[in-house]
Amino acid sequence: MKNKFLLLGIAILSLTSCKTKAPLQVADVQIQKNISINNELKNDETFITIIEPYKQKLDKEMNQKISHTHIDLTKQGNNSNLGNLLADYTFEGANAWAQTHLKKNIDAALINIGGIRTSIGKGDILLKSVFEVMPFENELVIVKMQGKDLQELFSYYAKTQVNNPVSHLYIETNNGQITKTLINNTIVNPDQEYYIATSDYLALGGDNMKFFSKGESISTGIKLRDLFIEYFKKNPEVVTTTDIRLNFIGKE
Repeated sequence: MKNKFLLLGIAILSLTSCKTKAPLQVADVQIQKNISINNELKNDETFITIIEPYKQKLDKEMNQKISHTHIDLTKQGNNSNLGNLLADYTFEGANAWAQTHLKKNIDAALINIGGIRTSIGKGDILLKSVFEVMPFENELVIVKMQGKDLQELFSYYAKTQVNNPVSHLYIETNNGQITKTLINNTIVNPDQEYYIATSDYLALGGDNMKFFSKGESISTGIKLRDLFIEYFKKNPEVVTTTDIRLNFIGKE
């Protein structure tokens, strides 16, 4: 009898220990008002007081005049004045770097119109204007290419008819077919090496510019935006060019 009670006790203990705990229950639910982020939301005065000195310092720096233009600088058109200007600055900056570090001259420059985010209005050019035009941290890169591989660059323009700005390049097409291509007003020599300045984004194949993979990319460590700021400061009065670099005849 004693053993029976012992077995019964063990069975009851086993059943008790194997019993699952009750699921968690929500003790209380309170409905709160949604906070809409709009003009009616009050500012945190303590936070504003803390950041105000830094904001004033940043505003003062960003609102400094670095150059001036008598006309609007826009990105519209196959040979936009802002596009040509920034392509020329890219060429000049890359050429100065290459002469020092590579003992070579740059042959041409190419940037993408999508990287130019806005226009610059007539009047003083402020530091913040360049940050608005070029908000990205793209680096200036030089790609060494064989002349025979540049045909893919020209074919890219013939196919896309996109107004990606160039400097020291002339590309002419007629109804999507290449009719004339020049580098520094000279026909490309397929056996010659050429040094093309561009951005790291494009050098890595951005905007489907896969032709750059045929060449050797050389990093300069220079941010394109910093380069543009430097050249705007060097030119107190911006001088734009009206030369034709991209001539897409028959483009709709």
